[in-house]
This record gives sequence, C-alpha cells and structure tokens, in this order.
Amino acid sequence: MPLNLDARQRAMLQEMGITLWLPGAAPAPAPVPATTVAAPAPPAPMPLAAAPTPAAPPAARPAPPPATAPAPAAAAPAAEGAAFTLAAPRPAYPAQAAAAGAAPQSAWLVVVECAQEDDPFAGETGRLLDNMLRALRLHRQPGVFIAPLLRGPAAAPAALADALHAARPAVVLALGLPAARMVLGCSEPLGRLRASPQSVEGIPVVPTYAPSYLLRAPQAKAAAWADLCRAHAMVQRSNR
Repeated sequence: MPLNLDARQRAMLQEMGITLWLPGAAPAPAPVPATTVAAPAPPAPMPLAAAPTPAAPPAARPAPPPATAPAPAAAAPAAEGAAFTLAAPRPAYPAQAAAAGAAPQSAWLVVVECAQEDDPFAGETGRLLDNMLRALRLHRQPGVFIAPLLRGPAAAPAALADALHAARPAVVLALGLPAARMVLGCSEPLGRLRASPQSVEGIPVVPTYAPSYLLRAPQAKAAAWADLCRAHAMVQRSNR
C-alpha cells in the first residue's frame, strides 16, 4: 500500500496508537500523557536538642570503718601428729574377768583414744565402743583388754611393749588413726593401713575407725564392722 498519507491521515493514525515509519523520516514521538507531579513534602523540623543534664556531683566516699581487733580463729582440730600417751591395759569387762579368773591368753587388746582413763566407756563415744565390742560378743569373754590412748606427753616406746607383754593378745585392735600409728610406729594414713596386713612383734594388728569418727561419719560403720569381723576371724584361727 502506498504510504502517501497526508497530515490529517497521519494525525488520525497517531491518535489511534498506530506508529508510522516513513522512509527517510524519523518516527514521530509518542505523546507523553500529562501527569500531576506532587510537590515534595516540606522537611520535618529538626527536634530541638535536649539540654544536657548536669552531671551529679560525685558521692561522698564513706569513711572507713573503725579498726577492730580480728575475730579469734576457730579452734582447730587436734593434729594427727599430736602427742599421746598409752595407759596400762585394763580388763574391758572387769566383772566377767573376775568371774572367769585369770586367763592364760588374752584374745584381744583394744587400743583406743579415751577421754577418761578409768572409764573407757564414758560418754557417747564410750557407749559406741561398748556396742562395737558387744556386737562381737566380747562382753562375755574374760580376755578382752583396753589400753586407753590419752592426749599428753608422747608415750615411750617401751609403753607398747609393756602393754603387749601384760595382755598377751592374739590380735590388737587399733581404733582410729592415732591408735594405729602408735601401735605400728608409722605415719601412714588410715586407709592405707587398713588395706594391707599389719603386725607388731608378730601379733596381727587390725586398724579401723575410731568410735568418735563413726559418730561423725556413720557411713563408715559398715567398713568398721568388716574390720571387726576380720579381727574376730584371726582370733578364731589362733584358737584352733
């Protein structure tokens, strides 16, 4: 089709949205629809800076408390290496010993720390000691001796030898760390002494926990009872 269109025809096609490309002529630009441009909003006013709050004056440093004498330190428990003296052995149950007469061989020598030399069964620890011996039925045997271990000047080495000679035990029951160290003449901890066989002058020694310790640590009573049964078995074997 010939494209020899006049100006009126080209204007009509342009209004219809039809773009015409004429030879040698640039296409007519499409009309730009008129739009309303909104005016930019005025900038928001800057907030006024708050006036700086004046810093509070430094608080007055409290005056140091008046010097006081230091509080007295709590009394420390007795050291494991405290000096002890070994009293002469005495029958644990004198009435039973007197009724049976002199025994040719004492079966037991109990070395234990005591508060009173003349009454090893005094107080709460003494009652527990009595219960421990009665559990083995030792209150019915005449040959049971107690050598009280008392706090005081260190015992002479001959004190233990004299106690062994006087009691002539089949077994020595050392109740507590001080008693075990006194009998065995060593500085080993009680757990290590309990874990291996011990003896003095050829006599078996069974170290175990003291009644005073068992009152503070009842969970150790089972282990102490096992030690007592082991000592009882040693005596039974020696009587065969």
